[in-house]
This record gives sequence, structure tokens and C-alpha cells, in this order.
Amino acid sequence: MNKFLKNIRSAFSLYRYWAEEKAVAALEVAILFPVLLSLMMAVYDLGQGVVVNQKTISASQIIGDLIARNEIVDQALVEDIAIAGQMALSPYVDNGDDFGYDIISIQFDEDDEPEELWRVTNNMTADDGLIDRADGLGEDGEGVIIVSVVTQYTPFFTDFILDQIDMTEVSFLRGRKSSVISCTDCP
Repeated sequence: MNKFLKNIRSAFSLYRYWAEEKAVAALEVAILFPVLLSLMMAVYDLGQGVVVNQKTISASQIIGDLIARNEIVDQALVEDIAIAGQMALSPYVDNGDDFGYDIISIQFDEDDEPEELWRVTNNMTADDGLIDRADGLGEDGEGVIIVSVVTQYTPFFTDFILDQIDMTEVSFLRGRKSSVISCTDCP
């Protein structure tokens, strides 16, 4: 009988130990779970931000490439090409309010200085510093297309910390069929 009581006592002491361990584990989970959940949501938003940035790069390169395929463009074609660039950002940018572009055709003069031939800007402010960045990219008579794309990304989970992130990407391209791309009715 004495052996039986010892077994019962040891079982109760193990049970108390087990109950205390559960309480400690529950407390640890209660403390760490919100932190880990917040980190997981932040990592998700960071990953989505990287994806949107990569798509912004693709959009600027798509717009520049489609314009560089032509010798002469017009305003309607430039707008259609910009829509194709915006589609590269799908499903992250659904409306035109979160997407802007600045397309510039540059020709270099006899002093190898860049001169603006035409420019189409929509839903963003024109960046005059882009023309200066083309300095040294060509010689007399050559040209380059500069495309700047702006996208606004709003994080899904952490938007209470970061309201909106503006992403800007710039591409420089040369014409495929001619050194200078001209536009018939662009400003």
C-alpha cells in the first residue's frame, strides 16, 4: 500500500509540474504571438513592396522599349504604350491615380549637349533633372529616350505605420530603327 501511495504522490507532483509548464508555455505564447504575427505581416508587406518595385522597373522598360521600336510616334500611340506599361503593374495598380509617367525624347547637338525634342508627362510632375542625366550618353545627331515611371504602393498590413510609398524608376533607351525618335503631335 505504501508503494501505491508513493505512485499517487509522484503522479500528482508530475501533474503539478505539468500544469506549471503549461502555464509558462501559455504565457510565453501570449507574449510572443503578437510580436511574431507583426513580424510576419511586416515581412509580407516588404515582399509585396519588392514585387511592386520590380514591376515598376519593368513598366519603365516596357514603355521605353515600345517607343524605341518606332521611328515616329504620335500622342495616341504614346498613350497606348503608357497603358501597356501600366498593365505590367497589374494587379497592384488598378487605376491611373497610382501610376504616372514622364517620357522624353532627347537629341544631342553639335556640342554633345542633350536637347529635348518632345515630352509627354501624365499624373506626375516633370523632372527637368532627367535631361541633365542624359549628358554624356551620346554624340552629335544621336538620341535617347528617357522614361520615368512613378507608382504609389500602400502596404496592406502596416499602412498605419507607412502610409504610402512612392516608387520611381528611370530607363534610358536608344531607338532601334533610328537614332532619334520623333513625335508628330507631342508637346
